[in-house]
Amino acid sequence: MTQLDYMREVPVDSAGGTEDRSVYLTFDDGPNPFCTPLILDVLAEYQVPATFFVIGAYAKEQPELIRRIVAEGHEVANHTLTHPDLSTCGPREVEREIIEANKAIISACPQAAVRHIRAPYGAWSEDVLSTSASAGLRAIHWSSDPRDWSRPGVDAIVERVLSTARPGAIVLLHDGCPPDEAEFLGLRDQTLLALSLIIPMLHGRGFAIRALPQHH
Repeated sequence: MTQLDYMREVPVDSAGGTEDRSVYLTFDDGPNPFCTPLILDVLAEYQVPATFFVIGAYAKEQPELIRRIVAEGHEVANHTLTHPDLSTCGPREVEREIIEANKAIISACPQAAVRHIRAPYGAWSEDVLSTSASAGLRAIHWSSDPRDWSRPGVDAIVERVLSTARPGAIVLLHDGCPPDEAEFLGLRDQTLLALSLIIPMLHGRGFAIRALPQHH
């Protein structure tokens, strides 16, 4: 397996001599009834798009949030049904986790166009990649990981994103928690505050925040 099997960064288009200074915000492990609406409010304030890699079981529980994400111009993507480490799963379980998550998203919002997938923990395998491709999903990793899930502090999250920001960067953030960390479900306040600083700071450095390309 090589890096080319999944996307860490979006290829930069410098046609015409002008470098595309786009970066891409992504959020994992939602939708969360406490955190996701606040994240959406910040994105709406700055009018920037994002991609939400949602857990299918949560999509079933929070269909109205899936519909809001789509209605506000963001992308909903696949983060499996229950957030297992897919690299330790057999082929049938891998297929079930991916396909059932897609079904949950579409059931919650038939207008959702599910184009991308991110493996929980970034744990890719040949089975995961081949099953994803068969389902019409592009595998998306990340290049900027501030480890906001560990609650390192707002300043640390902001600094790590800005220090790794470059054209084509895919930023990994979290608007929820996996099922086995349910006790932390409301603890994304650092991510929320950091986001409200990251967006204007990226803009101030000449970056444009865009949606992940539909085709690669």
